[in-house]
Amino acid sequence: MSAEGALMFARYAYPPNALGYCGPAGAEAMLRGDATADIARRARRFEGAWSYLEFLASSAGIADPLDERVVEAYWVGGDLLAGVSSAALVSFLTTRFAGQSGGSWRSAADRALPHHTFQVFEVYPWSELLARTGHPQALSVLDQCRIRTGVVTAVTGETATVESRPLTVSPGGGLVPGSLRRESVRWSVDGWSLLSGLAAGDRVALHWNWVCDTLTADQAGRIEVMEARYRVAVG
Repeated sequence: MSAEGALMFARYAYPPNALGYCGPAGAEAMLRGDATADIARRARRFEGAWSYLEFLASSAGIADPLDERVVEAYWVGGDLLAGVSSAALVSFLTTRFAGQSGGSWRSAADRALPHHTFQVFEVYPWSELLARTGHPQALSVLDQCRIRTGVVTAVTGETATVESRPLTVSPGGGLVPGSLRRESVRWSVDGWSLLSGLAAGDRVALHWNWVCDTLTADQAGRIEVMEARYRVAVG
């Protein structure tokens, strides 16, 4: 088990776990950077994410689904995605996600990749719900559930102010990045964080109301490219 891979998984998986959307109870354990073996055990109970990690590791000939290269490819993007068969992924998910209703993933054999944006925009039902009803809650969930990029403008204690671009609906009905907005997010809880610190000017990854990690320009670009791929697919 890769300790660094487990920590990267926890950085991105903690926020939906803390909100009760996925993973086992006791989300605070995901912030224990000194307990990576426990994080690894918990990671297996994130049914959606773990399925992608297993598939991606197997496709790349990597024994450990928590290998850092695998985890980064799933949350951020990376070279491992280039070797994946989209048709094989859809076939794999047909068994793993047999009870998953909604979404366009069953017809995505030409574009599916084991990346979080595919799960958000094509497996979850929110894109189809938004297209059918225009319900603002569907847009809000898509906006918050995706991994989005931003830049820190201020840090106050365990909270940061970040500039990011929200998802909006274009006049033609597609999903596009909106104008920059400022939002308040957490990066630490009661002194627990997997980041060593945060400062104004840091480029970051955001998931729900949480700063997952600081990013290089290359990593931010990979996240944005993958999002554009699936925004266009469902637009």
